[in-house]
Amino acid sequence: MTKQPLPPSRNAAAVVTGAGSGIGRSFAYELARRGGVVICSDINEARAEQVAASIQALGSKAIPHRCDVGDAKEMAALSDEAEKLLGRPVTLVINNAGVGLGGPIGEVLLDDWRWCMNVNLWGVIHGCHFFAPKLRDLGYGGIINVASAAAFGAAPEMSTYNVTKAGVLALSETLAAELAGTGVNVTALCPTVVPTNIVNDGKLPEKRREFARAAMTRFALTTADKVARQTLDALDRGELYMLPQIDGLMAWRFKRLMPRLYTRIVGETYRLLAD
Repeated sequence: MTKQPLPPSRNAAAVVTGAGSGIGRSFAYELARRGGVVICSDINEARAEQVAASIQALGSKAIPHRCDVGDAKEMAALSDEAEKLLGRPVTLVINNAGVGLGGPIGEVLLDDWRWCMNVNLWGVIHGCHFFAPKLRDLGYGGIINVASAAAFGAAPEMSTYNVTKAGVLALSETLAAELAGTGVNVTALCPTVVPTNIVNDGKLPEKRREFARAAMTRFALTTADKVARQTLDALDRGELYMLPQIDGLMAWRFKRLMPRLYTRIVGETYRLLAD
């Protein structure tokens, strides 16, 4: 009898970007709990080292690695070094690193647009570009791209963030089509509000920052740990879309059914809440 391969989240040789905090940290811990070895990559070296040390203290193997995902040379180097660091070929890549940026269209500085796109979109592009061919050749594994409900939510004064996450979603869908039948699963994670450091680390107008902080306190319907577990399970099942919260799922369906009404309601609701 032919031995069936393990689900991709089990005993994985994984690379997680943005692993120093939030959902990325939760992915790293959960993969370790599932028997995996993990490269904890983050632009903040101290955070990466802290997370890796915590995982090592639990008896699992984790390697800290500083990397700017928006820098193609650094991501290429990570791809080249990963197998040696992990002790075996990479089987799972989680493109999680991201930043927040808000403000009205026409007021957000173009340099800030470039900064956000460099991390949120180009970071995922780089992760797919350098790792997807290796996974395809291996014929096994998975890629998780962390998008957001912002990819379809169209929240006002979040145009840059929305655009980058819509790009991540489109890239994930295309990659899934290209890798169909190869043994490599692709999942796009689209959460709504999850308590993370993205508000503190991002660039948001103070009014929007306070609104986002309040939303994380009052309206978070899940935790980063739960999202990581659910998403890895979805990857194992071969699911392309992972919408872990009911509000995101409802918005996804509403917009597909009545897009004009959806955007009108979103805009008017935002103005009421912002006043």
